[in-house]
Amino acid sequence: MTRRQEILSVAKTLFRDKGYRSVSMRDLAKAMDFKAASLYNHISSKEEILAEIVLGVAHYFTREMEIVKSIDVDAKTRLEAVINHHIDLTLQKPEAIAIVNNDWMHLEGNNFEEFLKLRNAYEQDLRDIINKGVESGELKAKNVEVILFSLLSTLRTLHLWYRKRSGVNGQQLKNDITEILLNGIVTKA
Repeated sequence: MTRRQEILSVAKTLFRDKGYRSVSMRDLAKAMDFKAASLYNHISSKEEILAEIVLGVAHYFTREMEIVKSIDVDAKTRLEAVINHHIDLTLQKPEAIAIVNNDWMHLEGNNFEEFLKLRNAYEQDLRDIINKGVESGELKAKNVEVILFSLLSTLRTLHLWYRKRSGVNGQQLKNDITEILLNGIVTKA
């Protein structure tokens, strides 16, 4: 692990546990047993750390959505893939998911704009999948925005619930959440 990766790893834990605003570069240096000045040899600012974490997750979701959009399957299968991608990243990188959900608004300038662009595009792609499913009769004719909100709010906060119940098997979690989230909107064959 490079020194930069080590800094990012420690920062993720501190940001998740205390919140981005409450963590100083001194706190980060202390947690790493560094002098604060030596951190600046590897990272230019706390905001740079936040941007790398948040935009890294946003780009991951964008790449995964591109894969989902490229496969020739029905809306239900696409939604299942989206749900599975969210759960996989929550299980693999819970700190990063927590930071994206809780601290993205502290990004500045171009980083803030880039994140909003990626998030809005992702939400629009998901909205399009839902709309196509409703139009084809595969999904129930419910309010698309309510479906979108229900899916995203569950998936975005999963890290909070899972952190307290980490003994739950990942595959079972995927199966159960997918079934529960989609049962209310998939029409019966």
